[in-house]
Amino acid sequence: MKLLVEELREKRTLGDAGLMELLTSDDPSADACLFAAARETAEAHFGRQVFLRALIEWSNICRNDCLYCGIRRSNPDVRRYSLSRESILRCCENAWRLGLRTFVLQGGENPPAAEKLAGLVAEIRASWPQAAITLSLGELPADTYARLRQAGADRYLLRHESADPAHYARLHPAGMRLENRLACLRTLRELGYQTGMGMMVGSPFQTTGNLLADIRLLERFRPEMIGIGPFIPHPATPLGAYPAGSSERTLRLYAILRLMHPDALIPATTALSTLRPDGRTAGILAGANVIMPNFTPAVERAEYTLYEGKASLAVETAENIRKIHEELAAIGRTVSPSRGDYQENLSKDTDNHV
Repeated sequence: MKLLVEELREKRTLGDAGLMELLTSDDPSADACLFAAARETAEAHFGRQVFLRALIEWSNICRNDCLYCGIRRSNPDVRRYSLSRESILRCCENAWRLGLRTFVLQGGENPPAAEKLAGLVAEIRASWPQAAITLSLGELPADTYARLRQAGADRYLLRHESADPAHYARLHPAGMRLENRLACLRTLRELGYQTGMGMMVGSPFQTTGNLLADIRLLERFRPEMIGIGPFIPHPATPLGAYPAGSSERTLRLYAILRLMHPDALIPATTALSTLRPDGRTAGILAGANVIMPNFTPAVERAEYTLYEGKASLAVETAENIRKIHEELAAIGRTVSPSRGDYQENLSKDTDNHV
């Protein structure tokens, strides 16, 4: 196993059989070797610093009916909301005051509302010119992506969810197609966004072969950001009775993807922290280098329930941010004062065929 890890670290790729062996191993010593290599690689590219992003869940109104998502269109038990301009700006001000230099506006897929966000993005850019603005608003028309980019957005997160069309179709309603999502990712890159993609680990019907396809898709596209987390069911969805994904396999994927993408920005996700209390630090020790504290106001945050039992504190305060600093210090990490842009140390070689 050690030879496989070293080959992956050196070549940034591995044959299918080797990747499958790393994904399926239940040997703790193999995981220890893999995680150590991932930590060393992250430190070589980023030092011992971790980037913080202020997550602002601006709206839970969504036109889609994804079979796993708690804010799916047909869930009647969700109280729908959209944060006001004033509320979003207060969230940004609070995050900036606490030292965070990236604002992440995340919301359900709602193209008309997203179109109207361009003015707010421009206002955020003017108010905090040194901050990075990340958006995660789903599939939108190309001209909307372009207007948001022109308004000042730097990054866009759009998880592909599954690289296998048949598996993707089992997670989404008939109107959603993997090819549309991949076309959006290509458009985002063409517009100059730092682009993020990723998948759930352990989603219903997922095989290890599906995960291998996800790894290969990420390898071809080489996104600047990679967002993965374990599947967690929501009871008010068609897939609510399926078991949660494995936190151990999620950590293994963090490490594998760190070795394949040394420069990528990889968050230790909230979903991981929902399954295990030490999720943030475990993720960092497996190669992640981003944490996304939630700055959504408490009332609205309670309504942004993508899955059940979401790990969530009250509105982020200096005390909670201090706790993150303390957790990181305990594992020999510090919070970076920068906005943490993707900066590739070696030339990117990608055919962009997704």
